[in-house]
This record gives sequence, C-alpha cells and structure tokens, in this order.
Amino acid sequence: MGLRPRYNVTSVTEFILLGLTERRELQPVLFLLFLLAYAATVGGNLGILAAILVEPKLHTPMYFFLGNLSLLDIGCVSVTVPPMLVRLLSQEQAVPFATCLSQLFFFHLLAGVDCFLLTAMAYDRFLAICRPLTYTTRMGRGVQGVLVAASWTCSLGNALTHTVALSTLDFCGPNVVNHFYCDLPPLFSLACSSTHLNELLLFALGIIMAGVPMILIVTSYLQVAAAVLRIRSSEGRKKAFSTCSSHLAVVGIFYGAGIFSYMRLGSVEASDQSKGVGILNTVLSPMLNPLIYSLRNPDVQGALRRVFTGQRPPAA
Repeated sequence: MGLRPRYNVTSVTEFILLGLTERRELQPVLFLLFLLAYAATVGGNLGILAAILVEPKLHTPMYFFLGNLSLLDIGCVSVTVPPMLVRLLSQEQAVPFATCLSQLFFFHLLAGVDCFLLTAMAYDRFLAICRPLTYTTRMGRGVQGVLVAASWTCSLGNALTHTVALSTLDFCGPNVVNHFYCDLPPLFSLACSSTHLNELLLFALGIIMAGVPMILIVTSYLQVAAAVLRIRSSEGRKKAFSTCSSHLAVVGIFYGAGIFSYMRLGSVEASDQSKGVGILNTVLSPMLNPLIYSLRNPDVQGALRRVFTGQRPPAA
C-alpha cells in the first residue's frame, strides 16, 4: 500500500465512541452491571490493601507487590469504566481528542506497570522457593523499591512514546471508534496518514513490555516447578504450589487478553471480539484478582475477616 499524502491538518477534534452496544434498551442494564462491577473491583482491591496493612503476616515482599498491584487495578478500572458509565447515562458519545489521548496514556501507563509488577512477583517466588537462604537479603526493602520504581519508569516511557506517536498522525474523518475506550488499534484504523511507524513501535515496545517479562515469568516458574518437585513432603509441595497458582492465574488472564488485543491489528471483523477482550482486561481481571489471591490463602482470608469485623490481629 502506498503512502497517502500528508497535509499536517487534523480536522477531527473529537471521537465518537460507539460503546459496547448501540441498542438503547440494553444500555440501562449495561450501566447497572458495570456500576456493580466497578464497585466490586474498587471494594475488593481496597479490601486486599486493608488486609495487607493490618495483618503482620502479610508484611512481606510478595504482599508489598500485591498491594501495588491492587492500586494499579483500581487505577486501570477507573481510567475506563467511569467515563463509559457517564456516556451511558448522558447518551453523549463524543470524546474530545485530548481526552482520548489522556485516557490512552494513563491506560498504557498503568497496564505497563502491571506487566513489570507481575514479573517482580514471579522473581520473588523464585527467590523464596529456589534461593531461601539468601531471600531476605536479595529481596530487601531497597530492592522492592527499586523494582517498583523501575516498573513505573519503563512504563512511563512506553506510554509517552505511544501517545506522542499517535498525536502526530492525521485524523481527517471518519471519527467513529467501535470500542468503549480509546486504544491504539481502533484509532490506527481511523488515521488518514500512514500508521506503519506506529505499528512497528507497538510491536517493538510490546516485545519489551510484554515479551521479555513473559519470558522471565516462564523461566522463573520452570525453576520453581523443578524445585517444588524435589520436595519430598506432599504437604510441602502442596503449600509451595498454592503460593504460586494464584499468581499464575492472574498472569494467564492478563497476558492472554493483552496478546489478543494487540496482535490482531487491521482485523476489522475482530472489533466486537476486541470489546469482549477489553472487558476482560479492564474490568473482569481487576475484579477477579482480589478473589483469586484470597481464595486459597488462609492468611489473607483471616486478615479480611478482621478488617470487616474490626478485630485486632493476634499478637506475634
């Protein structure tokens, strides 16, 4: 496909987000469902944060990262769901160009930090199970802080790069986005100028932001699995696997949805499917994370009970 002429004029000042459905009779139902999902997500993640703060047993590196992950989940769902609820309530689908760019920036910033935090959590499990004698020195407070700071720095660079690159494209119409939030693939399809560089950036930075962390996570857990299988006690093996299974479930949902969303550029027929994946990535995954992490963890369950009943944690 040849390059289209550039006029350095962006006539589009706003985008029309079609949302999940154009059927008016379904919109009140969607509003109620997503309002409840948003409340459950924020409430569940705040509950996890409160449990980590009040329970001395949870003052460990793993739960330090989990607390940061809960904050990110609240941020991610707040970037996408409340604006969608406002549009459902007001029936106003127009979103200013600058607002769309801001939503895209913050979504990629928070999702990028998520990628690296999940990697840090896998590294933590690797050290705890495979290098227990040096765990406390290798995963001290300074190391935890550096890992979190590095996650934010790398993700900030990624989000800024995509946002600035998108802002250089020409948008001269149409301006209808078949999605419920602003994201790169649906916006690429509306550009009047070539998106070849943007797609290359998405692919290259995707390898850094998702491919490398995924390789590190898989490598960590292969070594964890080998170490656990060497444990003679079946009870010991069960306990070790239970500490990793929750994290693996979260990783599977997060990366599965991300790969589907960004590796299908140019597929028009995938738009409606991408909405479903978008719901999984931006709503269901943050909502399920607190449940996944508390379902098989008696320490978290006990801490949550104490949070909701007002009991003090047992003395050490």
